[in-house]
Amino acid sequence: MKFGKEFTSHMVPEWQEAYMNYNYLKTLLKEILIFRQRKTMSNQVNPTSKVRSLKRKVSLFRAFSGLTSDHHHKKVKEDEVIMVSAMHQPDEEQGGINSLCYQTVFLHSLDEGGEFELVFFKRLDHEFNKVINFYKNKVDEVVKQAKELNIQMDALTALRIKVHHPTSTTSTPFIDETNTGANPLEVIQEFEMSEERYQKKRLNDIKEYEMASLDVLNRIKINATTETPLSTMKSVFNSLNVDLTYNKNELRNAQGKLKQAFIEFHEKLRLLKNFSFHNQLAFSKIMKKYDKITSRSAADTYLKMVEGSYLGQSDDVSKLIERVEAVFAKHFCNGNRDQGMKNLRPKAKREKHRVTFFVGCFFGCALALLVVIITNMNTKYLLKSEEQTRYMNTIFPLYSLFGYLALHMLMYAGNVFYWTRYRVNYSFIFGCKPGTELRFKQVLLLSTGLSVLTLAAVLGNLDMDMDTHTQSYKVVTELLPLGLVTVVVIIAICPFNIMYRSTRYFLLVCLWHCICAPLYFVTLPDFFLADQFTSQVQLLRNLEFYVCYYGWGDFKKRNAQTCNDSSIYKTISIFIAVVPYWIRLLQCIRRYYEGRDSTQGLNGFKYFSTIVAVVARTLYSQKKGLTLRIVAASTSGFATIFSTYWDLVKDWGLLNRNSENPWLRDKLILPNRSIYFLAMMVNVILRFAWMQTVLDFTETPSLHRNALIAIIASLEIIRRGIWNFFRLENEHLNNVGKFRAVKSVPLPFSYEEEEDKDL
Repeated sequence: MKFGKEFTSHMVPEWQEAYMNYNYLKTLLKEILIFRQRKTMSNQVNPTSKVRSLKRKVSLFRAFSGLTSDHHHKKVKEDEVIMVSAMHQPDEEQGGINSLCYQTVFLHSLDEGGEFELVFFKRLDHEFNKVINFYKNKVDEVVKQAKELNIQMDALTALRIKVHHPTSTTSTPFIDETNTGANPLEVIQEFEMSEERYQKKRLNDIKEYEMASLDVLNRIKINATTETPLSTMKSVFNSLNVDLTYNKNELRNAQGKLKQAFIEFHEKLRLLKNFSFHNQLAFSKIMKKYDKITSRSAADTYLKMVEGSYLGQSDDVSKLIERVEAVFAKHFCNGNRDQGMKNLRPKAKREKHRVTFFVGCFFGCALALLVVIITNMNTKYLLKSEEQTRYMNTIFPLYSLFGYLALHMLMYAGNVFYWTRYRVNYSFIFGCKPGTELRFKQVLLLSTGLSVLTLAAVLGNLDMDMDTHTQSYKVVTELLPLGLVTVVVIIAICPFNIMYRSTRYFLLVCLWHCICAPLYFVTLPDFFLADQFTSQVQLLRNLEFYVCYYGWGDFKKRNAQTCNDSSIYKTISIFIAVVPYWIRLLQCIRRYYEGRDSTQGLNGFKYFSTIVAVVARTLYSQKKGLTLRIVAASTSGFATIFSTYWDLVKDWGLLNRNSENPWLRDKLILPNRSIYFLAMMVNVILRFAWMQTVLDFTETPSLHRNALIAIIASLEIIRRGIWNFFRLENEHLNNVGKFRAVKSVPLPFSYEEEEDKDL
């Protein structure tokens, strides 16, 4: 692998703009190479005398070396290619504070073709100053975070003492005297909590440690502990910060939050260390390439400056990494360093060949089963007999549920594939635990496995024995769909570590947050999942049909009239269709309440208009009538136009007329801009598929109504899959613009500084 690709593969996606632009510098070197090649060819054609006269002409503009200079000193200056100096200049981004800036002077700019090399060194300086300023700002940022974590650890250690030794009034965390001081790198210290060790130290009169007072507990308040619907209700009337009661639940919650904070902090430190290493390597590579092309010796001078700069000399990050690892192992892993390293440095997931094998195996089985099912349908004339209507009204809705689910998973697998290909950090955006995110082959494995189970059950229903006299069916075959639902639910809630337990748990937590909206703080995974449900309304209605068919319908005779003719069933059907949009409306209200963002208010109004449109469409499909049709058409049209605008402008960030890419956005991930315009057109067309209910497209004689509804529902799932990719791309670019590469973990304690008594 060439270094350029390797360098790109090691970039932190959210920091990619802060890295040295290696590819652009390579293009500048190619221009120098092309010029020199042309010069060589021209020299082969022209006489050598012209070259000599040119050399003489250039030499007239060289700096005067003097008459009394030492011979050795003169030789060094003649061989010198560049001079690098550091200067201070005001930085507007830092409020006018002087920042260190490096500038390279190219001493051969008057040589033929020197202007190309001059441009190269100016760009090289720009890239180096960009890298070093970013690195220094990030180091200052982690030092401040280290100070905050030190305060939090003081409070946690004191809380541990108070919980486990309530009668203690003096003492306990021990702070190493050698670590106290103003040096910000010494802010994360190791604490001793063993009173027995303190007593031994005291008896031996070893003054290596001094005791810290528990007075810190008087200046802190604990933030809201693990968020629950009850705690959210209380927070409406009370402050989020409450006084400590010194119980084990507070200690456990605080310790869990601080543990996660240390993990994220350590990850940020590792990213910074890798950032420094790979950028230094990139500067080394580009300068060696420059020397090779120009046959000069500038690399040693420039790389010496790089090594002597803050980027090469600062060991702040390395020291912090060592201290964080020591503290984490001691206080969160009972001194077990190996366990601490497993938590802080999780191993990268390895691609397993058996996953690829089973994906291919299941895909082949699904195709074979599909061919057999189509053959059986044609052989038994199922779709041309009187049994067609009964089959489409009962069995088809039962199995189409799994078709919607498998199609959604298939679209998500495609999303993951292209997110990975274009380096969209979906794992970080969703907040997955490192190493637990599903890759596209694993999602395909689940999708194809579900498809095989579903098609096998469908084939079992088609091959069942039927009594032509009584038209009664075997109970076992009729219970196949219900058994399949049961298997899927059991796998989803299975507590054992099989079938990607961490991902299933993460999904169930997000689902619970959606159900309890707005009682939980809304994160991106929560509203992203709720958006998926807005495209699975038909799946939810099929679940309702399951309950009615097997609860009150005569499933032994495939009779669903009890459900279809029930007014209660129709009313619940309206409610089921509204639930996903209602959840999103409540989430928007919660986000507006948290941040007072008017955009969330408009987003909530969008979902409210969709609720009105869904109710109107459902009522029209059940009762018909010209008035209901006009109301349904007008509300659906408004909701569709509003939602389409929101998709393209707000969720995707497109249709910006004044952007660098007209009618798109300034930054794009896909190399071909036409894909964005095509995606917008497809989104608009599929959005207007909603209108099929109002325009009575479901009454076409060539297809059964349930079949056409399934096609429209599948098109909406496909539209959602396309929406997912561009929505997450836009979110990724927002993170890149703000250089957010690690999660922000809320800290457990609020620290109140003592007021100045003199005031």
